[in-house]
Amino acid sequence: MGIELLSPAGNYDKLATAFSYGADAAYMGMTEFSLRRNAGNFSAEEIEKVRALKEKTGKRIYCTMNILFHQRDMERIQTMADEIRSWPFDAFIISDIGLVPFLQKNFPDREMHLSTQASSLNSESVKMYRSMGFKRVILGREASLDDIKRIKDEVPDVELEAFVHGAMCMAYSGRCMLSACLSGRSGNQGDCAHTCRWNYKVHYALEEEERPGLYYPISEQDGYTTILSSKDLCMIDHVKELEDAGLSSLKIEGRMKSVYYVAVVTRAYRKAIDNAPDWERYKRDLFDVSHREYTTGFFFSSGPTETEADVSRPTSYGYERNYLFLGIVGKEVEKNTYALDIRNQIKAEGLEFIGPDMPLLQTDEIVLLDENMNETDKLDHGHIGFIKSEVPLEEGWIIRKLANTQIIK
Repeated sequence: MGIELLSPAGNYDKLATAFSYGADAAYMGMTEFSLRRNAGNFSAEEIEKVRALKEKTGKRIYCTMNILFHQRDMERIQTMADEIRSWPFDAFIISDIGLVPFLQKNFPDREMHLSTQASSLNSESVKMYRSMGFKRVILGREASLDDIKRIKDEVPDVELEAFVHGAMCMAYSGRCMLSACLSGRSGNQGDCAHTCRWNYKVHYALEEEERPGLYYPISEQDGYTTILSSKDLCMIDHVKELEDAGLSSLKIEGRMKSVYYVAVVTRAYRKAIDNAPDWERYKRDLFDVSHREYTTGFFFSSGPTETEADVSRPTSYGYERNYLFLGIVGKEVEKNTYALDIRNQIKAEGLEFIGPDMPLLQTDEIVLLDENMNETDKLDHGHIGFIKSEVPLEEGWIIRKLANTQIIK
């Protein structure tokens, strides 16, 4: 098997989309113990649905248990072994080694993957985790390609995984107390308020030598800065280098992102990994989906550099988005008529459709129908609707519309 493409699954729709658009595996969280508490996640009522999808696709599912466990959390998880066992997980992603005895006792047939939160960046660290029973180490985002090569050379029997696309934390592999300090919400308990993305004003103060403790505040400008907000990672132009370095899995960040995001990012990396002849056509979507300015992060020893695809693009202080995600094509209910999963208002003009192997379909030969199958000019989120198309569509295709480029602060 070639290198694995691992996509985020914040809920069932995103899990199904990740698999449909080319992921070999997906990572998800239960309602507890995950660092993305607000992603929607998966409840016990969804076990059978997830199991059926896994059996149908033959793909792998990893469970994130990557919070920093307090005593109450450790006591709580001890009571949940039976429920966890009922999930079709292939592996557990953890950062707290206190979980190792619990997992080895109750799930000896499941793999343990070390979370990036553990900040493993060298071969001696990887060797230690190997001795504890970890099959895979998700390296800290601070690891360079040279680091990865040297680690793999020294510990060839441990799988290495790395994040290659998506948001990056300004703290060392996510170990941050800023959210807890400013909002009372702990990022290390899965409730990050993303305070590093807030706007800040820098104030200066004068302190006279003979008057210590007496400050004269100075504000030099009215503007605010996003000095703590990092760029987004993008390694789409360097997939072969990542594979040659020894990675077993390329991981996409984004359990909090939309179905549309999961679809286009997964699809782009799938085409790049497969070296599809038209893969660069799919790559362009990475610059249309909601994102911050891209960087290659720490992968190159010379330090953070612009990704090749980003050289001519302007710097932004927030998210940049060129398309509006409108909905998803559902099942065909009668010939050329399909149900719709409506996410934003849909009007019968300027619509575009994309699919796992459909780079772009533009057509105005469509009719929108309301829940009573009557023709309508628009369909709103929260309502039942259908679309009739002269051009065949497929279930799972994304519907979008070109919008004026938006900078979302």
